[in-house]
Amino acid sequence: MKMKLITTSLLCIISNIIFAQGNERQKKPIDYEKYHSKPTPLVTRWAKDVTPGNTLKDYPRPQMVRKDWKNLNGLWEYAITDSNVISPFFFDGSILVPYPLESALSGVQKSLSPEKRLWYRTNISNPSLNNTERILLHFGAIDWQMVLFINNVMVGQHTGGYNSFYFDITNYLKSGDNELLIKVYDPSDKGLNPHGKQVLNPGNIYYTPSSGIWQTVWLEKVPESYIDDFKLSCNIDNNSISVNIKTTTKEKNLAIEAVVKTQGKVIATKKVPLPGETADINIDIPNSHLWSPDDPFLYDLSFKLLKNKETIDSVDSYFGMRKIDIQKDTKGFDRIFLNNKYTYNLGILDQGFWPEGLYTAPTDEALEFDIKAVKAMGFNTIRKHIKIEPDRWYYHADKIGVLVWQDFVNPPHSLPDGSKPIFEGETSTTINQLFNHPCIISWVVFNERWGAYDQKRITEFVKKIDTTRIVNGHSGELLFVDNQLREPSLTPWESSDVTDVHSYPEPRTPPGLPGKAKVLGEFGGVGVSVFGHEWDDIQGWGYIQVKPIELKSRYENMTKMLKDLEANGLSASIYTQPYDVEGEENGLLTYDREIIKIPIDELRSINKIIINQLSTDTGFIIANNIDIKDNDDKFGELLNKYEKGDRDSIFLRRLTLMAIRKKDQKTATKVGNDYLGQMSYPFSKENLTFMFKTIRTSKDVGFKIFQNHVEKVNSRIGEKMAELKIKEIINNEEIEPFLVNDKKTPNWDSIQHSIINKYGSLGEELILGKRMIYYYTVTQDWKNFGKYYMLYFQKALKHPEYLINNITWPIFEHVNDVKILEFAAEVMRYDLETWDSHNAEAYDTYANLLHKLNNSKKAIEWEEKALKMKKGAFNEKIFVETLQKMKAGLPTWPQNN
Repeated sequence: MKMKLITTSLLCIISNIIFAQGNERQKKPIDYEKYHSKPTPLVTRWAKDVTPGNTLKDYPRPQMVRKDWKNLNGLWEYAITDSNVISPFFFDGSILVPYPLESALSGVQKSLSPEKRLWYRTNISNPSLNNTERILLHFGAIDWQMVLFINNVMVGQHTGGYNSFYFDITNYLKSGDNELLIKVYDPSDKGLNPHGKQVLNPGNIYYTPSSGIWQTVWLEKVPESYIDDFKLSCNIDNNSISVNIKTTTKEKNLAIEAVVKTQGKVIATKKVPLPGETADINIDIPNSHLWSPDDPFLYDLSFKLLKNKETIDSVDSYFGMRKIDIQKDTKGFDRIFLNNKYTYNLGILDQGFWPEGLYTAPTDEALEFDIKAVKAMGFNTIRKHIKIEPDRWYYHADKIGVLVWQDFVNPPHSLPDGSKPIFEGETSTTINQLFNHPCIISWVVFNERWGAYDQKRITEFVKKIDTTRIVNGHSGELLFVDNQLREPSLTPWESSDVTDVHSYPEPRTPPGLPGKAKVLGEFGGVGVSVFGHEWDDIQGWGYIQVKPIELKSRYENMTKMLKDLEANGLSASIYTQPYDVEGEENGLLTYDREIIKIPIDELRSINKIIINQLSTDTGFIIANNIDIKDNDDKFGELLNKYEKGDRDSIFLRRLTLMAIRKKDQKTATKVGNDYLGQMSYPFSKENLTFMFKTIRTSKDVGFKIFQNHVEKVNSRIGEKMAELKIKEIINNEEIEPFLVNDKKTPNWDSIQHSIINKYGSLGEELILGKRMIYYYTVTQDWKNFGKYYMLYFQKALKHPEYLINNITWPIFEHVNDVKILEFAAEVMRYDLETWDSHNAEAYDTYANLLHKLNNSKKAIEWEEKALKMKKGAFNEKIFVETLQKMKAGLPTWPQNN
């Protein structure tokens, strides 16, 4: 996608103002010898191959190849500044492009907060050009907004964290060296941007962000008139392809020639005149060789832009002949058909994360490995989950032969004003960018209602752009966990080609609807920890946790259930997931891709219950087999070693964590104190994080460290983290024992007096919050609930333990004391200004409080803001009804108070 450039006259004015001292910016040569990857809990086998001189060097756009290009990946300079900095004078050091700022491979491994800006700088030499040649600067992807400057002149800008784009920079280059300067804004999950599973505070199913440049940067030399893009559709029923070619030419009397080859042999050519900037070509493909996972056959394709028989420009590409649609099988079930043949989609949910590179694979071999591994395990489908990959990933999928369900990247959950057009724009761009890849057979619009709105309209919007693929309008709109439906839906799967449910852990089938195939969008999620291959050895997550020896039988039973469901019309299933990701340990492989949890031959044999792939590479070595005996059953054996004097630090750490999981607190405290006693510097972030997650009693050494060094602990692991842990222990030891007997009311005044005597103000804040929650959830004593709501937030407003909006809503519903309602409105106002500025539900709470306080005019204004944010969402009707009551002067609160 070519970016619109800013006019030269305006640029000169801007540049003279902004970069008056730009040439005086600090410039020092990059020390290539000093680069090293940062430490990270796990690395894959490919990380060792990453160097500044060997950084993703493969051609980045396999579907439009030109020979004259230059890779700009490597060491650049970087700086992190406040948002108001016009241009950095000093740089913080070097960064290895294109690995994200937060990744180990970047050599930086720093986070980027929303109020900061990330800058990149490098120099390029002006290549030799004739009068009719141009230089294009390509970016695979930058998350999320960027501005490009060359030699202190603003060239242009781009918004969108997952889409490729380029600038024609010819007119901005001078002879000799040229400075490239890039400014990046990425709020991760705190802005209007589609961000997927990237969050600033990762955990469980959310992961570390990837800010800034995360795909290849490269230069390309093109003629003045060149082929800019093309869109290809195939028709296997009449053995033909149609291509729409876009060029940049303004010249007359030009032509486009297309050549189709296989194994070097020309099988079809077509030459058409170019009437303007675009041309349509229809080419017959005799005796079409069809593409499928069993036979991923690809044709070679090339285009030439001709002027008087002279080639002005040429590009090389490829395509696959395949068809995907919904048809009825012989039993009358609506099924997914590939090339007019029912094909069960046996799939796996691929997140696309790497321990050392986050969003960016360390090498192209690593990128390819994940796809080969999935196919070697006996799957034929990958659901690419809420992430858009580099073009080379889809190229490998095309070559290897897997079916791809491509998710769009969801808008923010709260749908802040302005987020919807951004999502729709990036969705449209994604479709056009990936359109030509035969591996992609389905677009997945929304996932589990994450930021979902106008599902019917958006599904039809996608279908209008791409008529050649299946559209899954909402995967997991119905989500079952342990056979319990989390949230019903009145109108699921509108305009979708499939009905889709998620079910954890056991599979199930969705209801059948006319013309829609039944698919299971996610299931499984069975967690297995592997010692020595954990991102977070303290807390691994899965929908269920089992011992290594149990995983095979659980997976096999699920697969047999799938076979029964298929007999009743199920067309596809997606297992969660191929490999662990950060805190999630529910992969078939560990996050470092080193251990496979079910031996490959056994796993492939189980998957043959559903499909038997013909083109699986059975000789492909994936990983070592898991040691099924190395688990928590060794607790007694390890404890015996400890009692005999083993004090190795790695051993003590493992035994401490094992004792916690075994709920042997006495051993955990004793061994944990021995482990902490060996630390030469307990105040490192890693050591304090371990303490935070393992401290269980006031007798733990870590508790005393946190209690006596609150500010130091917070400076290392986060604001108020020390207080949070101290409160947790106080609660466990001083409050929870008195709440065991449901029939006996705790002597709250006595408990409060004791805690304040021991722990002072911090303890008082804790007990006030606990009393507030007790009167809300246990006794529903609304008078005391309101009283302690006020007392608690008078102390804890700026650092609450509870979600303000959630705990304020029952104040609105059940409390009539005007003084408390006025206080709650002020609390909500602070919440909106500080934390919930994009949360429609918080707007709604504030509006309802104002309405109850007889300030209905202002209430209506805030409710209208909430409704605007919820336009098209599944629960929009609730906001509409509330607004109508406010305008009619009717109560919006329960009338039985």
